[in-house]
Amino acid sequence: MKSKPHLLLALGAAFTLGAAAQDGIDRTVLPIAEPKFDPITTLDARDAKAPPRFEVKAPEGAPNVVIVLIDDIGFGHSSAFGGPIKMPTLEKLANGGLRYNRFHTTALCSPTRTALLTGHNHHPNNAGAIMEVATAFPGNTGVRPREITTLAETLRQNGYSTGAFGKYHETPPWEVSVSGPYDRWPTGSGFDKFYGFIGGETNQWAPAIFDGVTRMEPPLTPNYHFTVDMTDKAINWMSAQKALTPQKPFYMYFATGATHAPHHAPKEWIERYKGQFAGGWDKLREETFARQKQMGVVPADTKLTARPKEIPGWDGMSADQKRLFERQMETFAGFAEHTDDQVGRLVTQLEKIGQLDNTLFFYIVGDNGSSAEGGPEGTYNEMMALNGIIGKADQMMEHIDNWGDPTTFPHFAIGWAWAGNTPFQWTKQVASHFGGTRNGMVMHWPKGIKAKGEIRSQFHHVIDIAPTALEAATIPQPKTVNGITQRPMDGVPMLYSADAPKAADTRKTQYFEMFGNRGIYHEGWVACTRHSIPWDMAAKMPALKDDVWELYNVDEDFSEADNLAEKNPAKLKELQEVFMKEAVRNHVLPIDDRRSERFNPAIAGRPDLLDGRKSLTVYPGMIGMMENAFINVKGVRHTIEAEVEIKDDKTQGVILAQAGYFGGWTLYIKDGKPRHEYNWFAIERTNIGGDTALAPGKHVVGYEFIPDSAKPGTGGKSILSVDGKKVAEAQIPKTQPFAFSADEGADVGIDAETNVSPDYKPGIPSTFTGKIVKVTVEQK
Repeated sequence: MKSKPHLLLALGAAFTLGAAAQDGIDRTVLPIAEPKFDPITTLDARDAKAPPRFEVKAPEGAPNVVIVLIDDIGFGHSSAFGGPIKMPTLEKLANGGLRYNRFHTTALCSPTRTALLTGHNHHPNNAGAIMEVATAFPGNTGVRPREITTLAETLRQNGYSTGAFGKYHETPPWEVSVSGPYDRWPTGSGFDKFYGFIGGETNQWAPAIFDGVTRMEPPLTPNYHFTVDMTDKAINWMSAQKALTPQKPFYMYFATGATHAPHHAPKEWIERYKGQFAGGWDKLREETFARQKQMGVVPADTKLTARPKEIPGWDGMSADQKRLFERQMETFAGFAEHTDDQVGRLVTQLEKIGQLDNTLFFYIVGDNGSSAEGGPEGTYNEMMALNGIIGKADQMMEHIDNWGDPTTFPHFAIGWAWAGNTPFQWTKQVASHFGGTRNGMVMHWPKGIKAKGEIRSQFHHVIDIAPTALEAATIPQPKTVNGITQRPMDGVPMLYSADAPKAADTRKTQYFEMFGNRGIYHEGWVACTRHSIPWDMAAKMPALKDDVWELYNVDEDFSEADNLAEKNPAKLKELQEVFMKEAVRNHVLPIDDRRSERFNPAIAGRPDLLDGRKSLTVYPGMIGMMENAFINVKGVRHTIEAEVEIKDDKTQGVILAQAGYFGGWTLYIKDGKPRHEYNWFAIERTNIGGDTALAPGKHVVGYEFIPDSAKPGTGGKSILSVDGKKVAEAQIPKTQPFAFSADEGADVGIDAETNVSPDYKPGIPSTFTGKIVKVTVEQK
């Protein structure tokens, strides 16, 4: 008998409402109201009976919920979906649960995460792109509206413990400072506990970590790695919850920074893949496709899509290029397997404390397709790519042996990203095609799902995770939260498919859009148009109205290989109209294809913490000030005046530094002498300093940068002074145009995480040993 989706949904809704009715609690209104009791008229407490204590508890039998989200990994990377990278934990959960091979994301980090964490499409969450490029338009403001409440907050107010570990990337960047506000930080968004980083990426060897809202310095131990650290913290938190409150379920969001760049992995994990990618990305794609067919994770009649002309073929590469590119992929593979190993530690602990059977475990293999942001030949310093500087192999050959270690900040070549998205077209950011949006997902819940080791092919999206968790917990979607009427979730529960492999899809329509790349899925068909490519932010793009649309019958064409636009223009027109309807409903319009320009708050129209101020005075203890919370000194004339007190001729340490080893600048004292260094992507360093040690007492150490021109990346004069007198001058050939770092901020009195200059070590060893009164940075 064929399952009827509308009947299954109705039964699920009835079950949810029934559970709420049974415990006498209205869970649709949050916070749940405390019962009212008649006043007590008895004088003596010995003669009176106390009313029952009110405590909100989760529905009886509600499962723990664990969501694991891996970053920037493609559909065709993991062994569980036919890829070359061994991921035994993912395979174990898939063999004990279900693989979903038509599961989708938004094509980019922040949008996928906000959709996952709320059950609402990314534009209604005002996350049309990453938070760092938010604009003034609805759908892109970077501020989640109060009519949308996170899954974490809903579960927390229904009796769950909640914790988030790893990457967040949902907080508006102008709110990432000690001035807050904190209501869009993890602990203000429903999570009792947060340990991780706030931005889009971090250095795995020296991460910028927050515990709650407090900046933490990681231990400077030789074997430190952030994925291991966050796993340790997650295991400790989870174990403590069940030790102290065994009847209380927990919700854990475990979002690794891996495998987003920088591709940082312990060398022994990289060496496991030595020589395994010598055949190149074209051959790897063919091998992966063959395994996918053999495993049944793609239908037998699936076609392997052709390589786009914008992606170079392997055979055209030189011997040196191939040697470099092999190492890039070996590093990525080791990084991914190491990450899965840490997820394995989490699963093992769930087994040890007897919780795995009643844990609804989602293992989402990618928040988007594999990333081509490293450019045609990759980069040993990803910040160059993010500044629009395309790397060349001959610049990177000296880094081959160190690829993935703390002296590199690497990303692989676009060919590997394309191979990682087998069998689909394109990559991360390209929301028009499944190479950007199709990710593998495993759902595991022994107590709630009978089927094991099977594949499900219902069309689903990341917005469907939150309503699935609520359905499993028999908790309804809230209608009001803190007095605010809630927007109904866009997501639909997925549990109907668990024990009904042939059940009809309940998701009939889903739009996709990112930087003008856009598409629509509707009743088995996809209409789409690719507008831009990720690795060329300076490319001239066509007018949106001139984009060429494609049409695919994805019920029959799994990989989007056969474009039917010319054969069926009527169907294409029908779907284009559906897209526009969904775009209007979800605040997708106006479509904004700008990228590098949107990093400038003034151009983008988003708030700037400094609000037009030209001067900023900072004091000791102010560390980790991100670029969106610090005065912009990139390529503009500016001065620095530091009022300091020198103890003796051995006074040393950092006065003020911005960013770190992979690009930035620092004003510091070495051997009692003032110095300034400008570090251009760890490639070119301009270091100037005085010849004479400062006498003990009060001084003003000054610095001035005078740009050669007004264009981004300009060089200029670098001038150092003491008490108003010039002591050194040099020419900085070029400056970083748009960004210093995605995770390291400006620090007063120390250079945290990594060191801008090799003249000192990072962290505590770089602490200024004199006294800093104040430091003023001013644009001129």
